[in-house]
Amino acid sequence: MKAKSLMIQGTMSGVGKSLLVTALCRIFAEDGVKVCPFKSQNMALNSFVTADGLEMGRAQAEQAFAAGLMPDVRMNPILLKPSADSESQVILNGKVLRSMNSREYFKKRGDFMLEVLKDLDSLSEEYDLIIAEGAGSPVEINLNKNDIVNMGLAKAADMPVILAGDIDRGGVFAQCLGTVEWMERTERDRIKGFVFNKFRGDPTLLSPGPEMLFERTGIPLIGVVPYVAGLEIDDEDSISDRLRTIGKMNDAACVDIAVIRFPRISNFTDIIPLEDNPFLSVRYVENAGQLGDPDMIILPGTKTTVSDLRWMKQCGLYEAVLTASENGSFIFGICGGYQMLGKKLSDPYGEDGGGNEDGLGLLPVDTVFSKEKNRRQVKGRSNLGAAVEGYEIHMGESKIGGNSLFMLDLDDCILPEGCINDCAAGTYVHGLFDTGEFADELLNLVCEKRKIAFPDEGKTETKKERFERSVKKLADSVRASVDMDKIRKIAGL
Repeated sequence: MKAKSLMIQGTMSGVGKSLLVTALCRIFAEDGVKVCPFKSQNMALNSFVTADGLEMGRAQAEQAFAAGLMPDVRMNPILLKPSADSESQVILNGKVLRSMNSREYFKKRGDFMLEVLKDLDSLSEEYDLIIAEGAGSPVEINLNKNDIVNMGLAKAADMPVILAGDIDRGGVFAQCLGTVEWMERTERDRIKGFVFNKFRGDPTLLSPGPEMLFERTGIPLIGVVPYVAGLEIDDEDSISDRLRTIGKMNDAACVDIAVIRFPRISNFTDIIPLEDNPFLSVRYVENAGQLGDPDMIILPGTKTTVSDLRWMKQCGLYEAVLTASENGSFIFGICGGYQMLGKKLSDPYGEDGGGNEDGLGLLPVDTVFSKEKNRRQVKGRSNLGAAVEGYEIHMGESKIGGNSLFMLDLDDCILPEGCINDCAAGTYVHGLFDTGEFADELLNLVCEKRKIAFPDEGKTETKKERFERSVKKLADSVRASVDMDKIRKIAGL
């Protein structure tokens, strides 16, 4: 028997669709339902590499973990990684197809829908329930003709829909009513309930809003989810609130860490374990005036390494980082940030915008961009012994002329990875702080360099510990605040 299904759509981006799906995956899994997340098309620069070396959105990977599953690329058949204002790298079934502009992508959506339905049908043979997540708003009327992620998918796969709105931003009744009013009758009929997300206060004070909304739409409010603070579940993309901590400094912290906020920053989730440490001040900076005199500067991943390196030169951060290094700041690079720390970046095939560019020259590394993307999960140890687990996802190949940062255990062979010297270090490994061990090792190195006394209680938690605590907190909150009996009925369970 094929799986039942349920889709969570939103009145706009950022209303909490991903978190709601995450919570429902955990709740149904706790209740003994074999549940699976799904998002046909995800636009995000935060991605994950599966055990079989395929790329998918991090949000769906987190939802899979919440359901007690290993991430499967079928859960996110299409991943769009923006590389320019109107162009994205299209990743289909975990592999790079090619870069497309918006018009070209829209023309091929019929072909993409076939792939989406193929993966959805495959998952339906293995699970009891599939919880699908929409994207943005289902009433972007200029996009609806070729929609494959909201109502287009709901109609093609005959999915009932719950519409989520963000009450924290205000105007949630207008959000919900306006969204439904723009829909065709057949689309409205798929909406079986509203959920208000991120509420602060007493839900009984919402009256008579829910009653009036029901009178206008015939759709009931089936839950008011409270604002849940302190969740350590990875954000989907650059609308994340955490990237708004630009220039802010925590004066109570022992170590000041500045993260360069690239225009095309990717996988900034790498930094979250450091943000969660109360003894660290982690702040995002986007110009030289905000940099100050940090103990460590992190150059994170970026979708467009050469372009963002040129941006650093134009806005003054290139020289500011070099000056900070001379003054004793330790510079750490991840993926694209690691490539920037080298001497030369060459892009002969135009995979990263084309041309050659001088790097910061803080590491004896030269990078050449190739046509093939490297994708793999890795395990290994740093040169000081800390355990590391993570994944690589990059277009370039780097030739190292100095000391290796990691020794990776790959297919029964040990390979050097990354580079380190007295002033800087870098690596291609994403998720390297998730075990906690390497984060603490790096912090010890920085503290020794800057003569900082770091407290023993400042050790970094593992990602698994933080994630499990957060998912339980979120799921318990959602279970207590929505009508789960109605949701089960809507899903046909």
